[in-house]
Amino acid sequence: MSQQRAIAVTGIGLVTPLGFGVVDSWAALLAGKSGVRPITRFATDNLKTRFAASVMLPEESGGRFVSAADRLHSYAGMAAEEALAMAGLGGRAGFPGPLVLGMPPIEVELTDRLALLARANTPGYAGLASASVEPGLADRTLMMAAPARLAARFGTRGAPISLTTACATGVTAIQVAMEAIRFGEADCVLCISAESSIQTEALIRFSLLQALSTRNDSPETASRPFDATRDGFVMAEGAACLVLESAAHAKARGAKPMGWVLGGGEFADGFHRTRANPDGSTIVTAMQRALDDAGIAPGQVDYINAHGTSTPENDKMESAGIHTVFGATPPPVSSNKSSIGHSISASGAIEAVFSLLTIRDGMMPPTINYGTPDPAIALDVVPNVARAAKVQRALSNSFGFGGQNSCLVLGAEP
Repeated sequence: MSQQRAIAVTGIGLVTPLGFGVVDSWAALLAGKSGVRPITRFATDNLKTRFAASVMLPEESGGRFVSAADRLHSYAGMAAEEALAMAGLGGRAGFPGPLVLGMPPIEVELTDRLALLARANTPGYAGLASASVEPGLADRTLMMAAPARLAARFGTRGAPISLTTACATGVTAIQVAMEAIRFGEADCVLCISAESSIQTEALIRFSLLQALSTRNDSPETASRPFDATRDGFVMAEGAACLVLESAAHAKARGAKPMGWVLGGGEFADGFHRTRANPDGSTIVTAMQRALDDAGIAPGQVDYINAHGTSTPENDKMESAGIHTVFGATPPPVSSNKSSIGHSISASGAIEAVFSLLTIRDGMMPPTINYGTPDPAIALDVVPNVARAAKVQRALSNSFGFGGQNSCLVLGAEP
């Protein structure tokens, strides 16, 4: 890999269901803890799934309603503050580069709509429509509202970019930042991805797709990637931030990279609104493109951070794709989602941070809740207990609804 194409990571920040900050989240992940718990944010009495991997903000104590838009800003802001401090860029007049934000679509959720209707002059939809012009509502729910607020908060340069590519969003945001640096459009980028969609309607939608686990009697064991008894994914939320810089920019200001983004690859198939092509060809292409972009062969990858959602079809397909690229004996594979659930828009960025920590500390996080091997999945999934190992390069996979597939290669050196 040419040092001109490798991207330095000089700061990282995390907000996950396991804790606020990198130290707490990483320690809990290595210890095999679960961040999945019963939902208390709203009533779940008549729902098929009544649990999630939520992140409770201090301001939510006492049952106070905090909108998804405001939670998104809080998660993203906390992750960014931690990453900037690590990079030595906190407390400055402004960040010396642009902002890229991966995020979910933001909507006026049920609680907001009921409150609007209660204040409407006329009943029904007409009253709701008239009340929706309430000052401040659009400012919170427009797609560009979140990046605009964050850009102003951290003093980033130029117009911020917001994007969403379903479950691949976090990796897509990193790839956009990578290309901006590679093409000389920026020397450094503040790259954040956040998710805050644990709310009534989102839970119902995923439930209707029959995508969620319904293991209500044991939420902490519900996310069980690659296990033969897996029955669906667990919704989650949180955020990750990476400060990305060119090698030259990091060196000029005396910053020491904690890791490197060596390459990225993506491929979209448009096969189905939720399912990827079952022949695995699209995820194979995404993985191979990431390796090619990094300039390495499959045998040079020491660890794979799997997409590993705990859905029957996805895990089987990902296993087949990994074998196609890496042969009969691929490197060890584990899924962070077994501990933290699937944080949709934030998942790829959170898992990229965990992959960098795996490289830094020489510890592969476990796939917890693994007890019944699936005969169709012949992988070393680092079951239940973290493993010490030298990891120089890791592949991190993110495969999203609608055929959005993105992968990263991360390394200890450029």
